Amino acid sequence: MAKVVVFDYGFGNVRSMMRALAHIGLDATLTSDHRQSLEADGLVVPGVGAFAACMEGLRAVRGDDVILQRLAAGRPVLGVCVGLQVMFTQGSESGVVTPGLGVIDGSVDLIDADVVPHMGWDTIQAPADSTLLRSLGDERFYFVHSYAASSAEIPEASSNGKAGMASKPRPSALIAPDVAQRVTWCDYGRSHFVAAYERGPLSATQFHPEKSGEAGSALLRNWAETLR
Repeated sequence: MAKVVVFDYGFGNVRSMMRALAHIGLDATLTSDHRQSLEADGLVVPGVGAFAACMEGLRAVRGDDVILQRLAAGRPVLGVCVGLQVMFTQGSESGVVTPGLGVIDGSVDLIDADVVPHMGWDTIQAPADSTLLRSLGDERFYFVHSYAASSAEIPEASSNGKAGMASKPRPSALIAPDVAQRVTWCDYGRSHFVAAYERGPLSATQFHPEKSGEAGSALLRNWAETLR
């Protein structure tokens, strides 16, 4: 049985995620212990709330180190909601710009829509070669968010990620440059935004698979198959 750690840094629907992982037969542990998080077959990074607060929470327990080290070692990471957003270069909320992990080049900004937050079930546009959303392109998933990324690019090789943090691998060096990214999209209001992202060991969703019923369970099973 694959062992999965749900990283506990004070943000996210951790109990719902724990139940969802147990439901599909994974051995899930809720912890911020670095050794367990690094050695687990898979790491889930949940997130609910403000980008800046989540980044502060991650850094307070050196969760950013854990994520970057796992990706550099090619070990699977699944980000959910703000757990996806923190993978981007930055987040902008109420005029405040907060650096993210920089694993994905792009900015997380306020959704352009008449009604915000984007809350409820919605359709997605998944690429045909998606592993995470295999056979799920026609399904609906549950979203709760006000911010999202409208673009996603592979960081350039010259990117320094966290300036002055030489002990941490540069985001551009985490995943081989020839590894393609697969981006799933969603439309809401006037926004066309990243609904899911896959590149090498990194998988992430803006929606909540743990709240998305059977479609969410199927997605988690698809991810679990990458842990073998």
